[in-house]
Amino acid sequence: MNGTLTERQRRILDFVVAHQRSEGTPPSTRQMGRRFKVNQATVGGHLLAIAKKGYLEKLSDGRWGVRSSELREAPPVPVYGSIPAGVPAMREQAPEEMIAIDPATFGARSAGSNGFWFLRVTGDSMEGARIFDGDLVALDRREPRSGDIIAALIDENETTLKYLVREGGRTYLRAANPKYPDIAPLRLESQGVVVGVLRRYAA
Repeated sequence: MNGTLTERQRRILDFVVAHQRSEGTPPSTRQMGRRFKVNQATVGGHLLAIAKKGYLEKLSDGRWGVRSSELREAPPVPVYGSIPAGVPAMREQAPEEMIAIDPATFGARSAGSNGFWFLRVTGDSMEGARIFDGDLVALDRREPRSGDIIAALIDENETTLKYLVREGGRTYLRAANPKYPDIAPLRLESQGVVVGVLRRYAA
């Protein structure tokens, strides 16, 4: 590799690698254009720039991709305990298990406690957002925006999963279930923004 990727180039490369792992072939420029909301010519320019930096090459089917021998399995992603989707509760940071999944599937770049991880949901306060008891939520450590669902640390010792809402100069946590009232914490820290949900079904 002989060049540093821009943020957009890194996202495109992550998308190519994730698609190639899951489908066995790189995405088309049309698929990438839809994914990143740009035209195919712009995608082509990004792919050429990424290839010049040594991260991609033209494969036998004519698409830009990564050689199979260079495709490595993504490192497993940790599941850190559980988080209430209900009233706030104390939570310990204790990994329960590891899941083999590519963070790029959720638009994230790296696994681990400082980048991308999962939390197990308990409770029903986020059912209106189709997040149910027992689900695993994928979290990306990034700056949250109003309307994001976040893993919130409240007053330094309680955690909960809620919408982040900023209204009238104040910040609230809001459930997706009307039986739960808004929470207006004195101190609030976002530990991660929800970027996806995994649901397991019993056999």
